[in-house]
Amino acid sequence: MHTMPMTTATAHGALRARLDDALAWLDRFPRSLRQLLFRLAVGSVFLKAGLTKVASWETTVALFRDEYQVPVFSPELAASMAATFELGCSALLIAGLATRLATLPLLGMLTVIQLFVYPSAWADHLTWGSILIAVLTGGAGRVSVDRLIGLER
Repeated sequence: MHTMPMTTATAHGALRARLDDALAWLDRFPRSLRQLLFRLAVGSVFLKAGLTKVASWETTVALFRDEYQVPVFSPELAASMAATFELGCSALLIAGLATRLATLPLLGMLTVIQLFVYPSAWADHLTWGSILIAVLTGGAGRVSVDRLIGLER
């Protein structure tokens, strides 16, 4: 039996079909799981930072005074705001409560940190900011207090 060589068009069609199958499989990944993982991932980053701040408050205030030098606010106020936002908003994100609202102070903090404190850390800030924007625009998802109490559909 003689087989015909595969033409370029046939090979392209077979490759396209495999790509379509792979994309269809990826499309089945549950959106609610992505939303939960985003909330847990970014929430844990900010929770850890907040816990570090409150673990050694004198060191934290000294960092805000000597290294961070956030404009407008005193080191004590800036440290208090940062710790409050990091602990409070991360807890809200992890629970999925007032989720969209909780992203806003963290996005504001990221902007200030990027502009005034660590401008070379843009890769981390871009990653965290992108996740926060995904949560802001996509909501908390099914596995959340927001969904449980009717704030999200």
